[in-house]
Amino acid sequence: MKDKMFKYITMLTAILSVVFLFGIIISIFTEGFSVFSKYGFFNFLFGTSWHPTHEPAEMGIFGLIVSSIVVTIGALIVALPLGVGSAIYLSEIANPKLREILKPFIELLASIPSVIYGLFGMAFLAPFIRKVFNLPIGLNAFSASIILGIMVIPIISSISEDAFSSVSKHLKEASYALGANKIETIFRVIFPSAKSGVLTGVLLGFGRAIGETMVVLMVAGGSTAMFKNIFQPVRPMTYAIAAEMGETVVGGMHYSALFGIAIILFIITFISNLLMQMIINKGSN
Repeated sequence: MKDKMFKYITMLTAILSVVFLFGIIISIFTEGFSVFSKYGFFNFLFGTSWHPTHEPAEMGIFGLIVSSIVVTIGALIVALPLGVGSAIYLSEIANPKLREILKPFIELLASIPSVIYGLFGMAFLAPFIRKVFNLPIGLNAFSASIILGIMVIPIISSISEDAFSSVSKHLKEASYALGANKIETIFRVIFPSAKSGVLTGVLLGFGRAIGETMVVLMVAGGSTAMFKNIFQPVRPMTYAIAAEMGETVVGGMHYSALFGIAIILFIITFISNLLMQMIINKGSN
């Protein structure tokens, strides 16, 4: 009897999770569909001007998409060497005592609220970058990329370390037996064997960075101008949704356009998660 109750309870929780997911998807698509029917999907997606409060309104989000992708790629450029490098050190080089000390500190980065990262970026990083590069403003894509990169480090590091640790000891011992040193073993045996896990960490970091709101809201600058260089203020998609939702009329076209942005963001993250799952399945076969 207890086994049956446990089975039905767990089944109910699984079903509810799916129901909640589909409820979110349906609500977002329902609210955002009208902007596609009025402006057209491709006009909305590839339009280069975002001025939803003008008369007539201009609702092209291509600049917002480019800003999101630029900031996310910049974050990965920062996080990838630090995350993978720390994972290699923790799994293959550091002694057990030092690993037990360093690993919690790296994982602690994931537990810090994003608003604290945003405050650090506004109060310290942005003024520093403004002075170093002699810029009119330090709140820009470069600053946002650095802060997001720091936030993504523990995701890439943790998953990559698990992937490196799961590599068979027999492969490592065979490499050493053939005369390879530590560096050659890491980059010619361990890293190729764990590449699916590293790619999974990168894709998870991509999803984390492109969906982050608070940091880009505080550090990215908020300009709707089309992206030209890394030192200009930008407005990623999450920035537009968070900053403008409170100013819109419920049911209006601007309101629907923000839900349209959420749909595009959902599609991008869905594709990244789908790729991650394909990589995991390929690696397990």
